[in-house]
Amino acid sequence: MLLVFGIFIFLLLLGMPVAFSIGISGLFFFLTTPEVPMSIAVQKTLSTSQSFTMLAIPLFIFAGHLMNSTGITARLIRLADTLTGHMYGNLAQVSAVLSTLMGGVSGSAVADAAMQSRVLGPKMIAKGYSPAYGAAVNGITSLITATIPPSMGLIIYGSVGQVSIGRLFAGGILPGVLMLIAFMITVSYTSRKKGYLPERNTYPNGKEVLSAFKDGIWALIFPIILIVGIRFGIFTPSESGAFAVMYAIFIGAIVFKELTWEKFWTTVFESVKDIGSIMLIVSLSGIFAYGIVFDQVTQSLSSFLLGLTADPNFLLFIIIIVLIVTGMLVETTVLVLVLTPILVPIITNIGIDPVHFGLIMMTATTFGIMTPPMGVSMYTVSQVMGTSPQQTVKEAVPFYLAVVAVLLVMILFPDLILFIPNLIFN
Repeated sequence: MLLVFGIFIFLLLLGMPVAFSIGISGLFFFLTTPEVPMSIAVQKTLSTSQSFTMLAIPLFIFAGHLMNSTGITARLIRLADTLTGHMYGNLAQVSAVLSTLMGGVSGSAVADAAMQSRVLGPKMIAKGYSPAYGAAVNGITSLITATIPPSMGLIIYGSVGQVSIGRLFAGGILPGVLMLIAFMITVSYTSRKKGYLPERNTYPNGKEVLSAFKDGIWALIFPIILIVGIRFGIFTPSESGAFAVMYAIFIGAIVFKELTWEKFWTTVFESVKDIGSIMLIVSLSGIFAYGIVFDQVTQSLSSFLLGLTADPNFLLFIIIIVLIVTGMLVETTVLVLVLTPILVPIITNIGIDPVHFGLIMMTATTFGIMTPPMGVSMYTVSQVMGTSPQQTVKEAVPFYLAVVAVLLVMILFPDLILFIPNLIFN
């Protein structure tokens, strides 16, 4: 299996699309293991995509596109601007708050980073923000969507690792808020040094805040409805995706009256492209995962790691460092699909709650989208903002430290992360 991993990394470095890198390297396992029938490769490709729980992924992607077409995003920007207009680095603060509010709408860190760079980027440059700073802020704050429900990564992790998606959604709230606080403090510190002054000198009054909340209420209550619905058995995680689609259509067509047929079919087209690329990766990962189980990679790695130390916290630190490094090289979805079946049994054996670990894992692996050499968001926001990736990374260093600080809190204080899941799901 080590050779299969090597082929996978080699193909990625050659620039081959991720799905084909997974599929070809996984197929190589079957070609070099004659005792395993080739027909299993076909079966695993099909069975992985036919998981009922995985059905939530295309549904939430479609729902996210629908919500972005209904004017919800514009209303959330207004709310974020109302709440942060009196702060240093006002537009950068808007980016942090908007990412938190958008977690329940987009579900994708890369999509959130690209959207905010296009919407907030021109305003930032017009107000005197450097393009590199704007790219760094819009890219790094999108990491919040990795934990705020309904995160695509948490759905995949829960499906592959057989972990309660409801508990993962509930557990993602506090880490998302912690990251918001860390980013807002970092924005305030860096903006003061750079002279990015507040938009206004006064705090927002109650009327302004109430009006902005009223406009954004439909997006704000969306994650709450999902968690409550799953908790009380109103719908399963997969059914919650179907609910999200109908919810978005209702808001767009009935409440805001902004979802036209033209917008609807454009949304369908864009959703199909995203769903196709993600589900191809998910399907082909089934071949890879079978090889991991067959060669007992989990047991071997578990024995190796437990041989290094018996301290759960120290072992967790080692795993997190590995996740951060691999996240710099491999796309987040791929890492979750490949590493979840390996790591969940290991952390369970040493007494770490899989919900706690899942939230740490998503934060650590998603961190890689804004780090060199292969950070997808890093290149995306740099291109949109018209700056170089090198300059973006330079401006992002204080925010990298903020992410590391949040990860340390998550590792050292598991009860803080598990408080809400335990409270809701008993």
